[in-house]
Amino acid sequence: MKANELLLNPAHLLQEYAYLLRNENLPGPILDLAAGDCHNANFLAQEGLQVIACDKSAKALERGGKLAAQLGVTIETWLVDLEREGTNPLPEDFYGGILVFRYLHRPLIPHIRSALKKRGILIYETFTLAQPRFGKPHNPDYLLRPDELRNWFSDWKIIHYFEGVRRDPERAVAEIVCQKRMLNTDKKRGARRSMGREPGPEGGGGNDE
Repeated sequence: MKANELLLNPAHLLQEYAYLLRNENLPGPILDLAAGDCHNANFLAQEGLQVIACDKSAKALERGGKLAAQLGVTIETWLVDLEREGTNPLPEDFYGGILVFRYLHRPLIPHIRSALKKRGILIYETFTLAQPRFGKPHNPDYLLRPDELRNWFSDWKIIHYFEGVRRDPERAVAEIVCQKRMLNTDKKRGARRSMGREPGPEGGGGNDE
């Protein structure tokens, strides 16, 4: 095992589909949203990709920056409160890829959709309502309902979707890997209306309540 592999603990889903971020002619930088200690961001930075890691925890981002220095790579860190009421923290039509792991804030979903450029790649994994039997989080505001994640991005090109129980560690999650490619405007409007009906909600890298 390489020394760098001992330092890094990127998400399995990201490792499996990182080739999309390498092989696609991405139209912008990659955003690691609610990045925590930035393991995913640093994993991609090792591939020579431009990555911005954002989180509300200054300490987590500092640890991520130190990890980047140990690995000899560069990431941009961005201290931001993604859940500040009445604001959209994400620039529109800017990112070539967006990563979201172990984090859910429903009011942010429309902004994630608009922040990704066309042909951009979204890789998203977080917990479902079945998670409390395995551990945190327990708060239903941070847990996906059946098919909720897929429905939010049903008008994009879905490359991978999974909803169920994963092992190592055992957890109940939904996963989606998709590319922003509008199939028709009616579906897009329908998805937005659906999101508008949803009630709002590990900050520092995810939901943990």
